Amino acid sequence: MTHDFDTRPGRAGPLNLRDMGAFHVGGQAVQLQGLASTREVLAAGGEPVLLDPNGSYWVGQMYAQYFLPQAPASTTPLQLWHGGGLTGACWETTPDGRPGWLHYFVRRGWDTYLCDAAERGRAGYAPRQLWGAPLSQTAEAVFARFRLGESLEGVALADAARQAFAESQFPAEAFEALVRQLVPRWAHTDAVILDAYQALLERVAPSALVCHSQGGMFGLTMAQRRPDRVRAVVALEPAAVPAPSDEDAAYAVPTLIILGDRIDGDARWPAMRARIEAFAARHASVEILSLPDLGMRGNSHMLMMDRNQLDIADLVHDWLARRLKS
Repeated sequence: MTHDFDTRPGRAGPLNLRDMGAFHVGGQAVQLQGLASTREVLAAGGEPVLLDPNGSYWVGQMYAQYFLPQAPASTTPLQLWHGGGLTGACWETTPDGRPGWLHYFVRRGWDTYLCDAAERGRAGYAPRQLWGAPLSQTAEAVFARFRLGESLEGVALADAARQAFAESQFPAEAFEALVRQLVPRWAHTDAVILDAYQALLERVAPSALVCHSQGGMFGLTMAQRRPDRVRAVVALEPAAVPAPSDEDAAYAVPTLIILGDRIDGDARWPAMRARIEAFAARHASVEILSLPDLGMRGNSHMLMMDRNQLDIADLVHDWLARRLKS
């Protein structure tokens, strides 16, 4: 019995690396004083431990993994920045088990850095006394907000596919796997996250950034602030764009903003798209790519997870290769 394998670049084959590893970067030491100690049992059946919360903490750091292909095709490293309520896991494997964009771009020869932003995942987060309580998103809210379907109210997570939009590219039968990736977040830590990303860019730069949703705003902002450290930005449905300002007027980093489908019928995205279009109109270096205009229908907010995610990755790779050729 024979099988037809997809031999297009980035689809399959071994991941041949010259190196891989991880590190934390950024953040600062802070002190807490004047707080009461408590006794806590830290393991079932163990003896209570006196926990004194007063003292030194390191907060605001971020986590980065790197995967360096054996035969790099570009001298510019690529950084993958995730969106709100997510971690770098969103780039690793799709909810239904297909290799994610991390695999794709390493196979295409990019030195690739996978990030957990400050206050997410393996970056860790600050004590509650410093940042307060985090925000969490319900599965129902995510289902609608990510434009997977109209509503999941009253439907079991395992039955999400029955509620998905017709011709949706998102693998809604694996929606539970996406929900497992969701993590708490904070609404007031943008400056902390940006400081950590800037520390990363000081260490690994100049880089190209591929960023999603909330991460899109961070990528555009860092390109605005540090054009010497950012060579190009690909923003997948950025949740916001820099507002007009003297700093914004100088924006000149090559930028591609990619938008998916069903924006017109969404409660929030028409206004968000209008701001994106105004941002592009102010800057000759910014391009907008609407996937429906290319005949690619059904894409959700989670472009890197959709069934045609490798076709979108091809568009990103080819655009970056053209912009970084010089």
